[in-house]
Amino acid sequence: MKPAGQLFDRLIAFARILRRAGIPIGPGSVIDALNAVRLAGIGTRADFFWTLHSVLIKRHEHFAVFYEAFHRFWKRDQIERVLAEMLPVTRVEGAKSRVAQRRVEEALGLSKRMPKPPKQQETAFDMRGTISDDEILRRKDFAQMSTRELEEARRLISAMKIPDDAVATRRFAPSPHGRIDLARTLRASVRSGGDLIELRFRAPREKQPPLVALVDISGSMSDYSRPLLQFFHMLTMKRRNVSTFLFGTRLTNVTRSLKTRDPDDALALCSAGVADWAGGTRIADALSEFNKRWSRRVLGQGATVLFVSDGLEREGDGELKREIDRLHRSCRRLIWLNPLLRFEGFEAKAGGIRTILPHVDELRPVHDLSSLASLCDALTETRTSRLHDPRHWLGAA
Repeated sequence: MKPAGQLFDRLIAFARILRRAGIPIGPGSVIDALNAVRLAGIGTRADFFWTLHSVLIKRHEHFAVFYEAFHRFWKRDQIERVLAEMLPVTRVEGAKSRVAQRRVEEALGLSKRMPKPPKQQETAFDMRGTISDDEILRRKDFAQMSTRELEEARRLISAMKIPDDAVATRRFAPSPHGRIDLARTLRASVRSGGDLIELRFRAPREKQPPLVALVDISGSMSDYSRPLLQFFHMLTMKRRNVSTFLFGTRLTNVTRSLKTRDPDDALALCSAGVADWAGGTRIADALSEFNKRWSRRVLGQGATVLFVSDGLEREGDGELKREIDRLHRSCRRLIWLNPLLRFEGFEAKAGGIRTILPHVDELRPVHDLSSLASLCDALTETRTSRLHDPRHWLGAA
């Protein structure tokens, strides 16, 4: 049992490296990996690689990160003496592999231990008109960011200015201008004995409407779920009446978890309370549950709904149409945030996308920091530009 215990400890450490590199792996996956290794046996290094890969990796995009992590982590371990054969060379080339290498190096802490390059002769450059690192990061896709860049993105998200979307209510409050408040004016004149009459005014009280977020956490949205949750955590900390729901194959209310002040603790509570993270998606069922259980609780007082999903629904077009229409009629404004709009050649041809489009007020991208900043500006404004008008996409398709 001692070798198995040592192997289990190493698998836990390997899983932590993968999580720090951006691959969602839970404790159950580590136990499944240990059982798979026991059943398959450790023959060659390639067998061990593909056994772990079949259990720990759920998406093709994570292969490059897994390969880099396995190659760097297990090469230093004692298992190298037992596994004599080397893996076939299947290194993935291109931008994805470079991103994977950076994430794994940062997860292993190798970037901090890398020797500094020798000093070269300093050369003066004219930097006027160039783009700063922050500007490049603001326009970089979340899926292409390294671990360090994601941490920097979290800092920039926490510093974002919240939208000023206050609306006038039916109640009035004292104001230096507006309508004459006769009752307050008379009370003020009585205090002065009627010698001096100073007019008092009142104006409609302004209040920020509730903000409700419905965030898709299925496998196709896994690269964007964490940055978006950090954005909604920032909104929850800075304004009232923010409700956040996550959905994949079921709907989960994480509003209370996001009220935790520390962002890492808040996201950890969200992950612990969600059972369908990075799994399948059932948009129609999730919207149906929200409309039945939560709409009357959180959609009052002119709420704005942010629907975050790629819209890739395979089943239930009729039910999806009915539920998205009901959601649209229950809120003041429905904004659809779709990361697929990052592609220049995006066209609304998928059945789920064309079903949802007629029932939203705006369709906006949500794949980088600049799109989140643009969303804050859009919540402040009331007019919808033609670029984000859903009818534009329906006509183009």
